[in-house]
This record gives sequence, structure tokens and C-alpha cells, in this order.
Amino acid sequence: MKEEEVNRCQIQEWYPKFKSVSIRTLIHELPESFVEYLLDDSGPFLLPVSVSNEDALPNRVHNPYEEEDFQVSEGSGDEAEPSSPLSFPELELKIKESIESLGGAVFPKLNWSAPKDSAWISTSGTLRCTSFSEIALLLRSSDSLIHDLCHAYDSCGDKTLSRPQSFFLALRKWYPSLRPEMEFRCFVRGQSLVGISQREVTTFYPALLEKKNDLEVLIQGFFDNNVRHNFESENYTFDVYATNDKRVKILDFNPWGAFTLPLLFNWEELEQNEEANGMEFRIVESQCGVRPGLKTAVPYDYLDTSQGSGWDQFFRNADEELQQQIRSPEAGG
Repeated sequence: MKEEEVNRCQIQEWYPKFKSVSIRTLIHELPESFVEYLLDDSGPFLLPVSVSNEDALPNRVHNPYEEEDFQVSEGSGDEAEPSSPLSFPELELKIKESIESLGGAVFPKLNWSAPKDSAWISTSGTLRCTSFSEIALLLRSSDSLIHDLCHAYDSCGDKTLSRPQSFFLALRKWYPSLRPEMEFRCFVRGQSLVGISQREVTTFYPALLEKKNDLEVLIQGFFDNNVRHNFESENYTFDVYATNDKRVKILDFNPWGAFTLPLLFNWEELEQNEEANGMEFRIVESQCGVRPGLKTAVPYDYLDTSQGSGWDQFFRNADEELQQQIRSPEAGG
């Protein structure tokens, strides 16, 4: 992998070219002071003071006496003076304007990654944000964004950079009706589509069994007409959403390998598909095929789910129990 391949997958790089086939997004370059705030772990967890008087946690109980304990500048004893409250007024006002322009709710991401691991801390339990304070809370609480901030080029064979020159905040329009089962990751090798995987691998969606063939044709056609000749890398992945009216929207681009999860594939299988000039579409086809994913203590690709393994037996037992429940009199079976 090369630095230029990683750089092409930054949202501020690919979105202008694919804007017409993506979801509406507004992008802001972040001031270095805000980047430093995201990286700072030397003191207590404090959110910026909102110039719009918006609070990311509106139901919390404020204790000004406790908060004052943390607002101390360098010095000791009587010489210590309260430091100025942290604030980013110019950035906040720009973000507020963008949120209003996008319908009042957005989900944020940096150059490459969204703060999915910190969704639990929001009042909604999702990445839905309606204010700068909510965005700051998600970004500041996320460990996964450390990849963007510090490790984006670690897998590059020609690594010369430790971080991009600038960081960007992408605000993407929030669509409450999006269904996770209609998101797919597409794998491109040698500018050919070699694999498609259901993106949400922790759930079995029976409806996908009937739609699989139509979805394969739809996504392959979208790749041929909109992506193949417009994205410069030879090897990469891209995520899409298939709408009810048979349109496809690009959600993201990611490098081939490294930090990108192969989901229902492994990288060796995908490389073999290229050599065989074949394309395979994989979905979770039963309860037994569900992957533990990121909802367990360790990523699913560190777990043995092969036939006869402990996880395999667990899923078989779960599927048998489900079938028994369906056939029981109480269920009307």
C-alpha cells in the first residue's frame, strides 16, 4: 500500500468527484487547535464551552465548584489563576450553519473514520448530532479516531508521513430511515470488482436471501458505470447503500487491506477471486453465519468460527432454539 492510495480514501478527496452518487455532505477544515484538543489526554475530560449555549449532555447536573477545580493554569498556591475556558467559536458557528443546512441532524467523521465506538455516550446512543457540543463529545470520546490522527500511514510501504497535513470534519446528512441490511462493502482488485459483502455481519436478515441476485446485478452495474473509471487506485474498497428504488449511494472509500475489515471474506480469498476473474457476493445466510464482530470483547477476525469450533456450535444451538420457538404452539407454529 502506498501513501497516495491512503490519501485518495480521505472524504475531502473523493467526495467532490462522487457527490452526485453519495449522501449530502458538508466538509470543514479543522483548525490545528481543535486537533490538539482531540489529541490531548493530559488532563480531565472537558468539553469546549459552547458560544451557542448548547450542551451535549443536557440532563447532567452541573457543579460549578467541581468544574472550577480543573480550570487552573500553570503555577502553584496563590499564584495559580483560572485558565480561559476552552472554546472554538468560529468553528462552532460554521458547524451550526452546516447542521441547519443539512436538515438539523448530521453524523460526523474525520478524513477517514467515524467515531462509531463512542456512539454509546450520546443521548441517542447513535452518531446523530444536532450541535457542535454533541460532535465534540463523540470525537473527543473516540479511540478509533486515533487511527486518523496518528496511524493512518502505518501500513504504507513508502511511509514518509505520520499524519496528513490537514484534518477535516465531514458532516453527513442524517437519514433515520436507513436500514443497515442494505449497506455493502465492495472489494476492487486490479480495477475489477472481486467481492461484495454484507456490511453489518452481526445480524441475519432473511429478506436479503430473496434480494441477493438483484442486488449483485445492481451493485455491479453501479461500479461499472460510476466507480471503475473514476477512482484512480488499482486496489481499494468502497461501501454503498442500496435504496428501495434501486439506486446506489456511495458511503465511503477505504484502502485495500491493512485497517480495512474484509467482513465475510479474508484477504487471501479476495486475491484468489481476482486470479480466477470471478466475483462473489456474500451475505449472512442463516443465524449460524452471524459474526460476533465489534460487539464482542475482541474483533471477529480473531475468533474461530469454522465448522466444529465453539462459536460454530454456539450459533447452531442458537439457530435450533430459534426454530423450536417458531414451531411452538405459543408462536402459532
